[in-house]
Amino acid sequence: MLPVRGRDGRVTRAARILGTRTAWTPIGDGEFFCPGCGGDRNYQRLTGRRRLTLLGVPVLPRGAAGPVVECASCRHHFGTETLDHPTTRRFSAMLRDAVHTVALAVLAAGGTCSRTALEAAAATVRAAGFADCTEDQLAALVEALAADTGRFFEQPGGASLTIELHEALDPLAPHLAPAGRESLLLQAARIALADGPYTPAERDALATVGAALTIRADDVTRLLAAARTPS
Repeated sequence: MLPVRGRDGRVTRAARILGTRTAWTPIGDGEFFCPGCGGDRNYQRLTGRRRLTLLGVPVLPRGAAGPVVECASCRHHFGTETLDHPTTRRFSAMLRDAVHTVALAVLAAGGTCSRTALEAAAATVRAAGFADCTEDQLAALVEALAADTGRFFEQPGGASLTIELHEALDPLAPHLAPAGRESLLLQAARIALADGPYTPAERDALATVGAALTIRADDVTRLLAAARTPS
């Protein structure tokens, strides 16, 4: 066997004799968003044991490896934190539910459901994925929320409204680009403006939406002002 020389000119024959091999064992599976493929794929969660090899033959244990996530398509390995990223289908559902919650919050904060506000809200919710949403359905939901003292209208100032919005938006915000977060706030602002200028309660609700989307307060103010300007 001829010696193999590294960049520094030293003989690296030992690297051809000694090595490390990892034996992987599946411990779970599911579906995830593969950063290598750029789409939803099946995966296996693996844990491994490293062994020192001599001429390719495992001889001594070298400790544990992983766990890692292996894509069933590209076979690349990723850290388990990859599973924190929602699949495309899950992300779409999260965004759809967030738009629905935000629309209800703005309508509820308006105090009364004007027809123009309901029409704007229903159009926004339908565009987000609830194709069968109607103005009457939204009005009924707002009435139900108003009657449920344990939810939106529990306290003056909307303490329960804040909880509802954070539950819908907190899991979504880290996966939205800044432009996506701003777009969601602007949609909410246009619903509030459909029947006239912002009311104080609507401003509070929109500020809560912005905070849950991790938009800075000064940017929230800028966006709410921009929404008043016809495009």
